[in-house]
Amino acid sequence: MVEERAPASVSKPPPLVDRLGLPGLFDVHTHFLPPRVATKVREQFDRGGPLIGRPWPLHYRDTDEVLVATLRGLGVRRFTALSYAHRPGMAEFLNDWASGFSARVPEALPSATFFPEPGAGEYVARRIADGARVFKLHVQVGGFLVTDPLLDEVWGVLEEAGTPVVLHAGSGPVGTAYTGPEPVAELLRRHPRLTLVIAHLGAPEYADFLALAETYERVHLDTTMAFTDFFSALGGEFPRELLPRLAELGPKVLLGSDFPNIPYAYGHQIEVLERLGLGDEWLRGVCWDNAAALFGE
Repeated sequence: MVEERAPASVSKPPPLVDRLGLPGLFDVHTHFLPPRVATKVREQFDRGGPLIGRPWPLHYRDTDEVLVATLRGLGVRRFTALSYAHRPGMAEFLNDWASGFSARVPEALPSATFFPEPGAGEYVARRIADGARVFKLHVQVGGFLVTDPLLDEVWGVLEEAGTPVVLHAGSGPVGTAYTGPEPVAELLRRHPRLTLVIAHLGAPEYADFLALAETYERVHLDTTMAFTDFFSALGGEFPRELLPRLAELGPKVLLGSDFPNIPYAYGHQIEVLERLGLGDEWLRGVCWDNAAALFGE
């Protein structure tokens, strides 16, 4: 089933943007992909494939031009173009495309990815030198451990550079042999100065990933899909008893959405964050200040 998409012409910023006096929203977890890859990804969501686990009716589907206009209409002033490889030899193709996308779209942070393969350390270093400001890794889709020896050089390069990596390592929505907090904890023992942004607050292993953010100076969390009605129904409900810890981690919590691959309107993500009752200062940080500080905006 394909839901009716929300066209850019009817998009408008959530009231929170004006109420808090924000310059806009800074979304660290959005996806833009080469057209053929985007089509394949949408097919996976439409089928509710094995790594999705249930029907996932996409609320937004259109050309990149319309999707960028939609984000602009929603008041999103900075965002990413996250991609991730699922086989060797694919990452640099995605990186070439993402480099061109950020050159065309001034709001988009130059984004890149990598895969455990020979030469990965070299191309990651080259991408950083060429201006990449954020990387994405998805171990569930890629089917590898973050501790794969082929990534040893990559992690060293990223640790030294301080470039953030948005990392999907939690077991939601469907766990695999590669997901969970244990491999990430081992990675951080080896590279304690890595700058990681744990996607989806680490769902459903929230407590363990919060602990990593509490322990390591450069570990952050993004809110992608967290607290939304859809995600909670998938078994990803955030335990209420952890909210005080999430509040304490305020400067390390960043807004993420998974746009455009979400089965509800974008504003719902903002509404559920407001509903938490953690205060305007916390919201101001999550929606703009924390990411702006991380990326030096």
